[in-house]
Amino acid sequence: MKHYQLLILTTLFLLTNCKKQPEIGLITEKAMVVSARKEASKIGSDILTKGGNAFDAMAATELALAVAYPYAGNIGGGGFMIYRMNNGEIGALDYREKAPMNATKDMYLDSLGNVIPGKSTLGAMAVGVPGTVAGVFEAHKKFGTLPIEEIIQPVIDLAKQGVIVTKKQQKRLEKHTPNFRKANKNTILLDNNWKEGDTIRYSALAETLSRIQKNGRDEFYKGETAKKLAQFLQDNGGIITEEDLANYQAKWRTPVVFTYDDLKVISMAPPSSGGVCLAQIMNGIEPYKIEQYKHNSTEYIQVVTEAERRAYADRSHFLGDPDFVEIPQAKLISKEYSKERMKDFSFEKPTSSDDVSHGKVEFIESDETTHYSIVDQFGNAVSVTTTINGAYGSKLYAPELGFFLNNEMDDFSSKPGEPNMFGLVGAEANKIEPGKRMLSSMTPTIVEKEGKLFMVVGTPGGSTIITSVLQTILNVHEYNMGMQEAVNQPRFHHQWLPDVIRMEPNSFDESVKQRLKNLGYTIDETNSPVIGKVDAILVLPNGKLEGGADHRGDDTAAGF
Repeated sequence: MKHYQLLILTTLFLLTNCKKQPEIGLITEKAMVVSARKEASKIGSDILTKGGNAFDAMAATELALAVAYPYAGNIGGGGFMIYRMNNGEIGALDYREKAPMNATKDMYLDSLGNVIPGKSTLGAMAVGVPGTVAGVFEAHKKFGTLPIEEIIQPVIDLAKQGVIVTKKQQKRLEKHTPNFRKANKNTILLDNNWKEGDTIRYSALAETLSRIQKNGRDEFYKGETAKKLAQFLQDNGGIITEEDLANYQAKWRTPVVFTYDDLKVISMAPPSSGGVCLAQIMNGIEPYKIEQYKHNSTEYIQVVTEAERRAYADRSHFLGDPDFVEIPQAKLISKEYSKERMKDFSFEKPTSSDDVSHGKVEFIESDETTHYSIVDQFGNAVSVTTTINGAYGSKLYAPELGFFLNNEMDDFSSKPGEPNMFGLVGAEANKIEPGKRMLSSMTPTIVEKEGKLFMVVGTPGGSTIITSVLQTILNVHEYNMGMQEAVNQPRFHHQWLPDVIRMEPNSFDESVKQRLKNLGYTIDETNSPVIGKVDAILVLPNGKLEGGADHRGDDTAAGF
């Protein structure tokens, strides 16, 4: 009996005194792909196993997400890629959608100058000229090693065999089916009361991919697919023409590069606001040595929030397509500028967003994106964020071609000063102009430490993308977390307007929240069940890779 009592006491002691061990993500020796669906991660990893490099795997993963994850994966949208070669060479590819040539500044306003609800988000008028296929082929042309036909084949096979519906996918379909019916004249493939465990076969998409496999990039932009797509959009009231498709080009950009402590951060340049905003926020918090504050403490949240507030105010004013707008990028990402912006921050009370406009410079995005990170066996890394903007984009589905079209036109300022679907307020720099790329929050990022690859990170999340990437980097760097542990942490977000701290519900210490409220901050937990779905890779001290696949989605790491 005494032994039994001793056993119970020992067990109780261990249960009450053992700190819960953090989750460790998949660890591999050489290569890894982390994406929103296991099917896409496996196809990308299989390409690496065959001897392909990160850019071959990028093409495979991107196209596989179009099949396995139609919620955000796409060939009807666009994206951004950051890369780092094993010799340290870096670069960025912009395959963001563009406004059609018949687009006008006031195309979403009524006769009184008011924004027409839904016109920039639902149906054919919301669609920008897609860039994904151009991006895949451009990256592959420059860096790929395997034949593109070999890369596309497993994606075609997946579309024909079908993809099993997950519990989370079932919920998403149930939520968005009413808008499928609003946007489409006929019942579409995904409007079929699909349940968890069902298999959806994407036959029309398989045929489209087969034509692209045979005829290359021009199939989508000048071939049979282009003709069918332009006709379909015009039949549904859109303005994209065959000429718009034929004129589309992906564009190589110079990444935004800055330092934080001993890290070198490489992120996306405009027309993504991601890199510039990330630089501004990290520059703003760097002098505060935030490792002295407990993780997600009141002081930590204050410093990060106030830096975010100022960066997002600048985002609204200065940023747009650099081919159309002069952007004072060097000034915005300078440490001196951020130091000046933070001068009026006090731990005693919040700065009101009414009092924060854009900074003085010499001259005057969705939860439904998706991200994947890749490190290959040769040491090359790519970080890619791609989107159709809203959930299932414009909800307009081309049945003969088998894919959804984006609603990316909503990322322009329909009317300066009016918020878009993510609550982001735009200005003249991001007004609609023919052939212009719309501003984005996508923030694919690669981090170096001591001259070596350290992290590959990114996320969906509309306006919360930048802040989710930020917190993941800080979790690893400032708080010594592993990658899966860093990804698992609860997240918060501030974007200047509206003037609230969004928090994932039931995730933050009640006393911390109360102190923030007492200081004068407004907290919103109602609108933020998920802030970001980070997919990231950490290079461990021993050279192995740890994946961080976000449990907020069906995200999965694969590798060898």
